[in-house]
Amino acid sequence: MPDRRQVVAGLGTLALAALVPKHLWAAAIKPDDGSALLVIDVQNCFLPGGSLAVKDGEQVVPVINRIAKSFANVVMTQDWHTPGHISFASTHSGKKPFETVDLAYGKQVLWPDHCVQGTDGASLSKELAIPQAELIIRKGFHKDVDSYSAFTEADGKTTTGLAAYLKARNVERVFVAGLATDFCVAWTALDARKAGFETYVVEDACRGIDTQGSLAKAWDDMAKAGVKRIQSSDIA
Repeated sequence: MPDRRQVVAGLGTLALAALVPKHLWAAAIKPDDGSALLVIDVQNCFLPGGSLAVKDGEQVVPVINRIAKSFANVVMTQDWHTPGHISFASTHSGKKPFETVDLAYGKQVLWPDHCVQGTDGASLSKELAIPQAELIIRKGFHKDVDSYSAFTEADGKTTTGLAAYLKARNVERVFVAGLATDFCVAWTALDARKAGFETYVVEDACRGIDTQGSLAKAWDDMAKAGVKRIQSSDIA
């Protein structure tokens, strides 16, 4: 027959479990030397007042700053477009932002002019506090092809060299955060999986644009590819 004190202790454990969010029951993920945080496009153009501001985009900054303290390996990216870039609606006569065109490499969403090389809008947020970040990948600098992913341009074949960089440092798993969930974050995560990395997207460290159902589709595509969806609180 169970000891009365064991029964009481067991009830206390059950009560405590009921109060703790389910996603915290499992052990927190502890980044090691084989882990890297990829901070995607936290730039002024995507923040309040920017030409392509992502709703609540500024809210990712304190979350990213907090989790970055757990990582020895941090890589940041910047959209770095030429003036008159092919992804800008202003480059296509009669077209408006968020319309699409068919280009040699596939369908392209057209955007307001943003993150033009050397402008303040292309600068990383001054609120980011990640002094240990070791590399900045600039993407989208080829005038005739867009580049959402930190790994591969939109033509599907021109690489940034990031996969080789990470593998040379024995990185096996990556954690993706930043802007925007349904474009540069998702494309980066999908390409990370293609490159063989165990891949996590930190949901509360991202914000999406969500045009024409793009956010739901991005999460669905990532889930099918084996990308793991976590919260910042899952990281030790």
